[in-house]
Amino acid sequence: MLLVIGAIGLILIIGIWRTFSKAGKPGWHSIIPLLNTYTLAEIGGKPGWWGIVAVLVNIIPFVGALASLVMFVMIYDGVAKGFGKGTGFTVGLILLNPIFILILAFGNSQYTGIGGQQSSENFVDEETQPQP
Repeated sequence: MLLVIGAIGLILIIGIWRTFSKAGKPGWHSIIPLLNTYTLAEIGGKPGWWGIVAVLVNIIPFVGALASLVMFVMIYDGVAKGFGKGTGFTVGLILLNPIFILILAFGNSQYTGIGGQQSSENFVDEETQPQP
């Protein structure tokens, strides 16, 4: 049983690592506690501290859990939009997180930028490119 849990954990770490890499973040952030939620928040278009607060606020009974849920919904919505996905994918990230993280990691979706807006550093204007 422990071997199965370890294998599932390893697959998820690989999935999160690859998702971070697709978003232009260091993949190794996925294995450092709190840094992984910090990085996830940045990918989702929120300040990194949102991810840390979303975890730490769980110390407060009920209200903290509710606040954490709301914050993670907003973070995952930004992540879904950043990969060109819609609201349904956000729901999947919340309810079936491991499966949908693996879909992001190994699917053909590309990170288009924070909240789905292509950043200027990723954008290539074909009209201004020199013609051969």
